[in-house]
Amino acid sequence: MGKRLRETERKYEADAQAGEPDLNGIDGVAAVRPLEPAALDAVYFDTADLRLARHHITLRRRTGGDDAGWHLKLPAEAADTRTEVHAPLGRAPRTVPKALADEVAVHVRGRRLVPVLRLKNDRERVHLLDKTGGTLAEMAYDHVTAELLEGADGEGEPVQHWTETEVELVGGGPELLDAIEERLAAAGLHRSASPSKLARALGDRLTDTAPSPAPPPPARPETAGDAVLAYLHKQVRAITELDPAVRRDEPDSVHRMRVATRRLRSALRTYARELDRSVTGPVADELKWLAGVLGAERDREVLAARLADRVAELEDGLATDEVTGRLRQGVEAASHSRARAALLRELRGDRYCALLDSLDALLADPPLRDRAKRPADKALTKAVRRDHRRLARRMAAAIAQPPGSGRDVALHEARKAAKRARYAAESAQPVLGRPADRHRVRMTGIQQLLGEHQDSVMCRAALVRIAREAHAAGEDTFAYGALHQLERDRAAEVEETLPAAWRRADRGRLAG
Repeated sequence: MGKRLRETERKYEADAQAGEPDLNGIDGVAAVRPLEPAALDAVYFDTADLRLARHHITLRRRTGGDDAGWHLKLPAEAADTRTEVHAPLGRAPRTVPKALADEVAVHVRGRRLVPVLRLKNDRERVHLLDKTGGTLAEMAYDHVTAELLEGADGEGEPVQHWTETEVELVGGGPELLDAIEERLAAAGLHRSASPSKLARALGDRLTDTAPSPAPPPPARPETAGDAVLAYLHKQVRAITELDPAVRRDEPDSVHRMRVATRRLRSALRTYARELDRSVTGPVADELKWLAGVLGAERDREVLAARLADRVAELEDGLATDEVTGRLRQGVEAASHSRARAALLRELRGDRYCALLDSLDALLADPPLRDRAKRPADKALTKAVRRDHRRLARRMAAAIAQPPGSGRDVALHEARKAAKRARYAAESAQPVLGRPADRHRVRMTGIQQLLGEHQDSVMCRAALVRIAREAHAAGEDTFAYGALHQLERDRAAEVEETLPAAWRRADRGRLAG
């Protein structure tokens, strides 16, 4: 994993009559210290259709200066700020380090990363210091030569020259940037029209290549289509933002990405009247596949934790080393390392890349039907009520079943309906406000209760499998039967409390 840090900076261009900025007397700045000039030489990498640049991402290998190496710069939410990921220069100047390639894989999608630009920069720098000698900010005066390389498709001037000024915070706060900007403006400098040197050098190529990311939906949804697209955008963004975290194996990232995948698939089904199902149906099927890919390791973790809890409840003497070892072996048949390797293979595969492309296409050209033009509040109210009625039917059918495998299956179907009802309320909350949020809370409670029951069903199935393996090996299976009964008791508790819990949840203006 590359070294990660935050960079906050602003770039400026000079007017024709610009002069030298006066940096003396800025509040908090006690001294200005010149530094040795630096000669920087960077090669920027991207796909042939500039996918990284169109997502405001830069990837370069730079020599010279005091931070030579590979630099990946990613957008961040804070103003004037980006996330930087660094890696050593290495011995292969045209091979992007794996840690950085994984960070951008969700955008690259199997395409080659090739050199698109060489940028030479003669840089003069000064540090703005506080009264203790600490560095508040660095100002860089750059004399840039940019040369397009073979990877940059399109026509245009192959070599460009310009000057610009950068101000980067080191130990100061945003107010220092504003104070420096006032001095720069007084000297005839203004904010750069380009977010990066790469963007300036590429110019029209960023609009002449493949389409840019789909524009976001309106901030205030007025139609059903506006509201649906806002929710779809949110979930697709969550998937793409979590992809690098999943590849880095960050805690809970797989689970969060799986949830975003499920939310997105659920929304495509909830709003089937507003969206063309001939377009969204295949996408929903692929999202189901992705949720399954992401779920394998999560399901193993849930089962391991649940068995550990039940083992702690066994009578003294039953949790022998033989039993606990057999349980561990049964759960870890698909170990974390193997499950992770399988997941990464899928994320690097063509099917996942095709799904990401289809999600981009869905947002860029939404398959909205005429019903999507209806007022958002009325359409979303109807959608939430439809999903609630669907849940109510499944709950009634499940509760009416006698205890046994038939009820287990019916309660699992009700759980899936509860999850969809919860996500429907969640998607409607920006439009419907507090009633939708209250409905979401009630549906979440029912979903969790039904989830507890389904986890018990799955745990009992695993115990039966493990007990059979123990029996075949000539081992005593009494402890597995005791564990099975503990799980059966927990499921019975859920089934007993469920009717009253459903009566409390089956209310409110969105209950249909």
